[in-house]
Amino acid sequence: RFIVRVMCSVLGLLVRQSDPRLRGAGARVFIANHVTPFDHNVVSLLTSCNTPALSGAPGFICWSRGFMELGVTGSRAELVDSLKEYSAHQGNPPLLLFPEEAATNGRAGLLRFSSWPFSILDEVQPIALQVRRPLVAVSVADSSWITELLWTFFVPFTVYQVRWMPSVPRRAEERSEDFALRVQELLAMELGVVSTRITAADRTEHMKRLRHTARLPFTPAAQPRVPPSLPGGAPEDVRVVAMAQQVKEVLPHVPLEVIRTDLVQTNCVDTTIANLLEGRVPFFPESKEAGDLPAPSTSQAAAASGIQGSVAAPSSKPATKQFAKSPVERHLSLQERKRALYDYARR
Repeated sequence: RFIVRVMCSVLGLLVRQSDPRLRGAGARVFIANHVTPFDHNVVSLLTSCNTPALSGAPGFICWSRGFMELGVTGSRAELVDSLKEYSAHQGNPPLLLFPEEAATNGRAGLLRFSSWPFSILDEVQPIALQVRRPLVAVSVADSSWITELLWTFFVPFTVYQVRWMPSVPRRAEERSEDFALRVQELLAMELGVVSTRITAADRTEHMKRLRHTARLPFTPAAQPRVPPSLPGGAPEDVRVVAMAQQVKEVLPHVPLEVIRTDLVQTNCVDTTIANLLEGRVPFFPESKEAGDLPAPSTSQAAAASGIQGSVAAPSSKPATKQFAKSPVERHLSLQERKRALYDYARR
C-alpha cells in the first residue's frame, strides 16, 4: 500500500469518497464499475483489498501494478474455485472485482456484468466509481494501460469519486446471472447511466471493426486498380465493374454509371436488371446515331439472337416494328422482352 500511495502521489490522483461509514462493512467481495486501469489502486488507498490478475504476463509488472497473482491459467471455473478458497480464509483482505471486464468512460452506460464474480460468495458490496480529468478524456477507447499511464503523467491531476453502497445479499434460489443483473441495475442507478446488455466481447469486436474501417482508405489493397475505360477515375470494386459489364451487355442503352450505382446497393446482376426494366431506377437512355454504333460483339450478337428467339417463341404472330396501339399488346410485348432479358442474364 505504501507503493500505491507513492504512485498515486506521483501521478496526481486525487481520491474523494462518500458514505465512508459503509466502507468495508463486513463484505468480502467488492464489485465496482471499471473506468481506468488504476481503479484497483485507488480503492486500495481507502481500504485493504486485492484484485486478481485475469490477464497479462505474471511477474514484476503484475506485482508493481498492484494485482494479486493466483497462479491459475485455466478456465473461469478454476478461477472461481481459487477465489472461493482465498475468501474462505478470514485473514485475507476482501476481493475487488470488475464484472464489466473492460474499461469504459462511465458516462454513457455499464457493460453487461459477467456472472462469475457473483459465484464466489452470497453477498457483495457495490462501489460506484466516477473519474474526471482536465484536457483529456478518461479511458480513451482501445488504449493500453501504458497509454493511460502516460496521459495521467501529462495532465495536472485526475479526480476519482468513490461512492460506497450498502451490501447486497443474494436472494433465495437466485442464480448468479440474475444476481449480477440486479447489482448492475443498482450501480447504473447510482451512477445515473444506462444498464446495457453489451458485453466486453462485443466492445472488443466493435473496436476491431473500427480499426479495420479506419485503415481502409489508407491501405493500397483497399483501392483496386481502375480500368482505363471507366470515366471519372474513381476507385471501383473489381467485382462490381465485372457485373456492370454483364448488365451493360444486356441493357446497352442504360448508362454505365447508373448500373454501377445500383449494383453497389443490390450486389446482384438479376436484381439490377429487374430494377432497370421495371423503372425502379430512373435513368436517361444513351442515344447514338446508327452510324456511330460499334459492331456488336459475339456476346451481344448471341444476346440479340436469344432475345429474338425468346420473344418469337411464345407468340405465333410475326414480330412487328410498329408501336402497338392496344395497351394490352404493349404490356404483353414488354413482359416478353423482360423474360427474354432475364433468361439471357441468367445464362
